[in-house]
Order: sequence, then C-alpha cells, then structure tokens
Amino acid sequence: MSGPAWELGLEVRTAAETHALAAALGAVLEPGDLLVLTGELGAGKTTFTQGLGEGLGVRSGIISPTFVLVRIHPNLPGGPRPGGPDLVHVDAYRLESAAEIDDIDLENTMDSAVTVVEWGRGRVEHLSDSRLEVELHRPRGGAAGVPAVTHPAGAPLAPADPSVLDFDTDDDDEPRSVVIRGFGPRWAQAPALPGVETLSKGGSLPGVETLPEPQPDPLTAPQTPERNS
Repeated sequence: MSGPAWELGLEVRTAAETHALAAALGAVLEPGDLLVLTGELGAGKTTFTQGLGEGLGVRSGIISPTFVLVRIHPNLPGGPRPGGPDLVHVDAYRLESAAEIDDIDLENTMDSAVTVVEWGRGRVEHLSDSRLEVELHRPRGGAAGVPAVTHPAGAPLAPADPSVLDFDTDDDDEPRSVVIRGFGPRWAQAPALPGVETLSKGGSLPGVETLPEPQPDPLTAPQTPERNS
C-alpha cells in the first residue's frame, strides 16, 4: 500500500476550532469522497463530523452512529450547497473486517455521497482508490498518571498514547492535534481550505506542523443504515 501524498498537522484549542476546521474541509468535498476518521474516544470525532456536515450543507443533528452503524444525512436544498452530496456517517468500531464493511452496502451510496467512517482504518481502504485520513488526539489522554503531551514552540506535535482510551465522550475545550493525510489521485495535492489560512494567521489555528506517524487505534454487526429525516 502506497503512503500518503501529503500530510498536514494542526493543533486546535477548542471544540469550536475543531468544528470550524472540519467545516472548511467539508466545503471542498465532493460526491465519492471517502474520509477515514480515527482518534481515541472523546477526541472530538463527532464534533469534527458535525463540522463536515455544516460545510457540506446537510441536515443538522449529526450524532455518533455507534448503535446503528450507519446514518445518512441528506443534503438540504435550501442550504449552502443545494444539490450537493449527502453525508453517510459510519461507525466501524464493532466491525472486525472489510467483509463486514461490505455487508452494509456502502457501495450503493459511495458515488453520490461523502462517506465518513469512524474507526475505519484497515477496514474501508478497498472502497475507493482515494481517501482522506483524519486523526484527532487528545493531548492529556484519559487516565490518571499519563503525562500531558506538550507542544513547545517550533517543536513537532506528539500524538497521545493510543493505548489510552478516554471514555468521556463529551467534547471539551482541551487542545487537540489533528492530522490530515491524502491518498490516491483525488488527493494528489492538499486542498486549499477556506478560512484556514486566515485562522492560522489570526491565531485560531496556531501553526502547522508535520506530525510523527501514530500507532493504529484498536478496533473491536452490520445493521440497516438510519436516515436523518
């Protein structure tokens, strides 16, 4: 498997900044795009997906699809991107193989929607020859005695210990590191994200660093997709 064409690392300090970064990314996504979203529990994956939904102009009300595996959020005709793609939101935490991903028939919506798969690494790469991988890490982790990951000025960000899962799923305003990697011909070059350059200059997104490769998150059954109607 070939490596990413590029890698972008950012630090966001609040849930609002996580949302804003994702909304900027959502504004440039097109039908057929696949995003693989990973991060320890409570890292902000739902907040990030809500931001993507805003940028795509889909129906609000995005929550984790853990108990139904798949939720479909339709594009709003009166929204900022009328006629744009729906958002298909998948939680693959309880799926153990690519075969189980195939059982939920994502191929039926891949060409017409943007598909976001949480915990999808090693499970969904066969669905498309191009993808974005997005990782979110909580610097402070979720266990007593685990030291905070600091970010000295000018130093690369270090990922949180992936063996530590934070079961507090409420997003808060702790800093997060966000890594975005592009794979395949669709993402041969990093996208220009509307507003991100301005935010970075203004201090809302304080600096861009190349991050070291984190270790894969642990993955732990198929159901009918739920439509957000």
